Formats: sequence, C-alpha cells, structure tokens
Amino acid sequence: MQLATLCYVIKDGKTLMLFRNKKKNDYHEGKWNGLGGKFEPGETPEECVIREVLEESGLKLINPELHGIITFPMFDGKKDWYVFMFTAKEFTGNLIDSKEGHLEWINNDNLLDLNLWDGDKIFIPWLSRNEFFSSKFVYEDGKYVSHTVNFY
Repeated sequence: MQLATLCYVIKDGKTLMLFRNKKKNDYHEGKWNGLGGKFEPGETPEECVIREVLEESGLKLINPELHGIITFPMFDGKKDWYVFMFTAKEFTGNLIDSKEGHLEWINNDNLLDLNLWDGDKIFIPWLSRNEFFSSKFVYEDGKYVSHTVNFY
C-alpha cells in the first residue's frame, strides 16, 4: 500500500499543473498532473502535501484544504495507492524549475482539455463541490476501467 497526496494549487482562475516530462521511467510521463507525492514516515496528509508541493514547485502552501480520498488499486501494477486530494488557494514563494516536469498555470476552463489520466477528468470537478468524497478508480494496464464514489 502506498499513501500519497495530490494537490491542485489555484490562483486567479488558473490551476498550477505539472507536465511530467523530466524523470526517467516516469509512469506519468506525458501526462499533466496536480502536485504531490508519497508520504514520508510519520507525516500527516497536510505535512506531506505541503512538503511535496514545496519540493516540486517552490510554493509553500498555507491551509491546504482536504476534499477527499481516492483509492487506486494496483495503479502502477505494484501497489494500491491511497491518495489524499487537496486544493490550495493560499501560498508564498516563487515557482522553481521543477525536477518533475514543466510547471504551468492553466486556465480552469481548459483543465479538462489537457492530456490527463481519464479518471482525473472525472474527479477534478469534485474538488469544487462542498462535499467530502471517498472514491475508487480502477485502471488496468494504464487504462481507466471504472470508478465508484461516495459523497458526504
């Protein structure tokens, strides 16, 4: 099992997205993603997302908001991933040249037009709802198969 975070940083009608094009053997290569990553031992979800966004973008989040949890069974063919889903509208700092890929502020109206994982196109709109969600997205060989969701 792998615990991770994913965050969509929002400012002036745009969302900071990461085009994954720099790491060798990157399972996400060629896709646009929010920012985040794997927990380190002892971290809370909030500590993880703040650290990961800082490492990947140079931005220090203030009060990231947790919206839900998504389970991705055997997403990478090795482990079940449990991902804590955040947005953040407050931050300090300046963008860096990320080791993960190309960072770009994307107009929110164009987010779903990017080369995203198919499941991302389903859950990104949930981040603007006033309901917490718990969901499961099933992929096989990198292809979306199905999902379930509960809203609270």
